Amino acid sequence: MMDGELGAFLRSRREALRPADVGFPSGPRRRTPGLRRAELATLAQVSVEYLTRLEQGRDTRPSPEILAALADALLLDDADRDHLHQLSTVGHSRQLCPHERASVARTVRPTVRAVLDGLRDNPAYVVNQLSDVLAWNDAFDRLARPLGLLDGSRPNLLWFTFADERARDHFPQWAELADQQVAELHRLRRGDPATDAFADRLARTVGAPFTDRWRRRPVAAPRTGVRGLRHPEGGLLRLAYETLELADDAHQRIVVHLPADAASAAGLDRLLGRRPGQLRAVAG
Repeated sequence: MMDGELGAFLRSRREALRPADVGFPSGPRRRTPGLRRAELATLAQVSVEYLTRLEQGRDTRPSPEILAALADALLLDDADRDHLHQLSTVGHSRQLCPHERASVARTVRPTVRAVLDGLRDNPAYVVNQLSDVLAWNDAFDRLARPLGLLDGSRPNLLWFTFADERARDHFPQWAELADQQVAELHRLRRGDPATDAFADRLARTVGAPFTDRWRRRPVAAPRTGVRGLRHPEGGLLRLAYETLELADDAHQRIVVHLPADAASAAGLDRLLGRRPGQLRAVAG
């Protein structure tokens, strides 16, 4: 799971594309899923040798024209196209600065903690690129601690989602959440060995539920939305969330939860010990 993301991403999308989607016969004698390299090379009008170098990570600087041709041949959507260009840009940057590696920040600035405290009416927390939960306010503590999410000395959202059996009970749309979290881990990989070590450790611990997603590389991770939560004390809640990227090089994000309907607002009021009506629903 080390460097070579550009090639691995291209290979994952090639293997996910059915031959019939691009006008090729499926045939009974295919030994590998999806398109063959030769078929993709024909569609994108590149040589098989060059495509092999790309997928094996021996060439990480394809031209914009080749990227566009590959994206068209693979029928990539907008999110995948953006991710492909991002991977190409990161690969170029690594060649220019081969010794530069991102580091995992596990401290939070005092001003960020003050922002969390200022959001006291709504559950909010800070995570880094590994999904370590670095800081949170009292409202999030009341929401998350009964779930078991804050157990241990270094709580981690991704680890909880995949390695803790309680997560599947708490999140009705668990599969969608798992996809989103793997997408975020991929999005924020910047050549940091700690990220790859974390992914390897999670893969060894939980196996296919994580490794299949890591290999498939979901990329459409929304920054906002509504997520269901079965809470042992608050009941069934629908929580809207907003993700705010912090303006520094620490790759940290603030995530804020708000009730998405009146019933969820009432449930959060009870859970947080608020008077009824103090929290207002923000979505239908």
